[in-house]
Amino acid sequence: MLSTDAGVVIGSRYVAGGSLAEEWKLHRRLLSGWANFYVNAILGLGVRDATAGYKMWRREVLEKIGLDNVSSSGYSFQVEMNYLCRNAGYKLIEIPIHFEERLSGTSKMSMRVKLESARMPFVLRARGRRKG
Repeated sequence: MLSTDAGVVIGSRYVAGGSLAEEWKLHRRLLSGWANFYVNAILGLGVRDATAGYKMWRREVLEKIGLDNVSSSGYSFQVEMNYLCRNAGYKLIEIPIHFEERLSGTSKMSMRVKLESARMPFVLRARGRRKG
C-alpha cells in the first residue's frame, strides 16, 4: 500500500490468484457473484470484489470520508465505504486472497440486510448526483 497511491487495498476473492473455500455452496457463490455484478453495474466501482470485508485503509482516506457520514449497516457498509473512497478521489486496488468458510457462528444475512444491500447502491448513486 505504501508503494501505491491507493486509498484502500481490498483482499479479493475474484482477482487472479484469489479463491473461495470449496465448502461454499452454489447458492452462496451465485449470490456473491450477482451482488458484485449488481453493485458495479449501478456504481461503476471497477472492482471485482466490491462486497469484500478484508481491507487495508489509508488513515487520510478514513479521515476525509468522515466515518460519521456512513449511513449503511450490514453488508452494504462495504459497498458504501468503497464508493466513498472512490468519490473522494482515491484508487481502490485488489490483491488476491483465499476466502475460507467461517469456523463458527451463523450468517447475519437476514431479509432486512438483503433489502438494504439491494437498495443502497441506488441511494449512493442518487446522493452522488446531488453533490455533482
